[in-house]
Amino acid sequence: MSLLHFRFKERRRTVRVAITIGLTVRWAAPSGDVFSVKTQSQSVSQGGGLCVLEEPIVVGQALQMVNQNSGEAIEAKVVTVRKARDGKTYVGFEFVENGTNFWRMHFPAPGARPLRRPAPSKVLA
Repeated sequence: MSLLHFRFKERRRTVRVAITIGLTVRWAAPSGDVFSVKTQSQSVSQGGGLCVLEEPIVVGQALQMVNQNSGEAIEAKVVTVRKARDGKTYVGFEFVENGTNFWRMHFPAPGARPLRRPAPSKVLA
């Protein structure tokens, strides 16, 4: 694990990417109500992501996430629920199955160093 700050260690298994991807989130509340909400991701990683929901939801809730770009659906569960000052509820979720490419992106391997490109050399004319 890399050191993110002198007090905090990085706990993520993969890199997080700030990207907006259209999602349809479906779940059944304990009261029996069924929700289907269109939203967007705030950030994504290979194992889950973060989105904004206005409906009531609890940690541990089972979700079905549908990627609006590809139409692919995947099962997920809520791992964090955080209310922001602006009244929005940020929901962190992780996929139940590992190893899927739900976001249709390539993520670097854990611990990989950033790609460095050589500086262009000066050409004398």
